[in-house]
Amino acid sequence: MHRGAASPRQPAHLLSQLCRFDTLDTPTFRKWVDDLGEPWRPHRKLWELAFICQALAERDMLRPGRSGLGFAVGAEKLPALFASLGCQITATDLPADDDRRMPWAKTGQWVGEPIGLNAAGLCDPATFQERVVFRPVDMNQIPSDLTGFDFTWSTCSFEHCGSLELGLAFLRRQMDCLAPGGIAIHTTEFNLSSNDTTIADGSCVIYRLCDIEKIVLELTDQGHQVEPLDLDPGSHSLDPYVESPPYCDWPKAPPEQFKHLRLNLMGYATTSVALVIRKAA
Repeated sequence: MHRGAASPRQPAHLLSQLCRFDTLDTPTFRKWVDDLGEPWRPHRKLWELAFICQALAERDMLRPGRSGLGFAVGAEKLPALFASLGCQITATDLPADDDRRMPWAKTGQWVGEPIGLNAAGLCDPATFQERVVFRPVDMNQIPSDLTGFDFTWSTCSFEHCGSLELGLAFLRRQMDCLAPGGIAIHTTEFNLSSNDTTIADGSCVIYRLCDIEKIVLELTDQGHQVEPLDLDPGSHSLDPYVESPPYCDWPKAPPEQFKHLRLNLMGYATTSVALVIRKAA
């Protein structure tokens, strides 16, 4: 388990929260970024990846004997990193015959096979082959046999399910994949501009605070525990900066060019929000 010195404003355990610079800049998050083999830069995707790692580590999930289920993993390094820490991982993404994968495949964000998930060599190849399996899964139709996992995760994925409601339906449904007391960590698009108007349908939707509060209430009513939502947007000079298209190229642009904690998405200022959920025991 990786434990870095927390800044004075960080609680002992991560809460559900908005992406902000000061969290990404903590020694703990920087260590996870290093473990992922990435150069540190102020990019919300790095925040999401490090957040998922730290939230799981704090809850004793990243060790031998634990099992994890990742949704829409694309070309993520998380399956390989988690396997290197001893976890058994089931990584899922859209099937090869699903045309919805095409935009992601063209940009290298869909690999569709396990070997591509260890391209960076974060895990010994033999260990990776033993601990990681890949399954084609549509997030709108999760197979009924995917159950009993210690943890689940996704990084800004359920906003691509087709509508606000379909994304929330996924969040409800994936709770069935967890063992009692299991942990779900999911990030998604958060609307900073409005709690009224938003993008509600299409290939990418944007969740408002009212949508997040709705699903949190539903989950808690079902007996699950959702970490309180920290809506502090941050006070660093980069926190209010909203990047407009064309965005900095994630794999290619030099680190000093990144100012990508907030972005202009179809006219709305958005960022990432992370939800931390523990299934009812």
